[in-house]
Amino acid sequence: MSEDLIVRHCSPTLAGLKTANLFAAEYTSEEALRNDLRALNRVLVPKGLRALPLRRENGRALIYLYRPKRLAQDLKDAQAAALLEPIGYPCGCPERCIAALVHRLKEQSAFPHEIGLFLGYPPEDVQGFIDHRAMDFKCAGLWKVYGDQQRAQALFDRFRRCTQRYCALWQTGLRLEQLAVAV
Repeated sequence: MSEDLIVRHCSPTLAGLKTANLFAAEYTSEEALRNDLRALNRVLVPKGLRALPLRRENGRALIYLYRPKRLAQDLKDAQAAALLEPIGYPCGCPERCIAALVHRLKEQSAFPHEIGLFLGYPPEDVQGFIDHRAMDFKCAGLWKVYGDQQRAQALFDRFRRCTQRYCALWQTGLRLEQLAVAV
């Protein structure tokens, strides 16, 4: 699994600014994917990060890079729980919530809209996306904004600058374990 791919798609999470990111990675076999993820987790788990596959299909895996402690905090939010519990998520246990998300990703061809909560998106924006069927948003960046537009645009800018900085640092020879911030 390419470090370049991880840095390009997950810098805000590596830096401790965001709960999680997703990226797609090609793999040649299930064993190769497991070995890549084990090696990646050996580097990242001591920094408070974890990587796992959410979906595998046609030699491509959707990898979820996340901060478990931050996800646990995000899922405790009352609005997040109000979105997740009615559709079967066991909100008291983040690991079981991830397992439920994996199950929903297998069942559905499209992404379940609640995935934004697992990426650290504001619950009001996830709810707005669902309620408005992805229409009538105030602005769009990493997600569609239905709530605090000013706060979201500041976050988009911060995440963009972080990604630019991390890509530049990676180009100078810094390794993933040096870029991942322990939080």
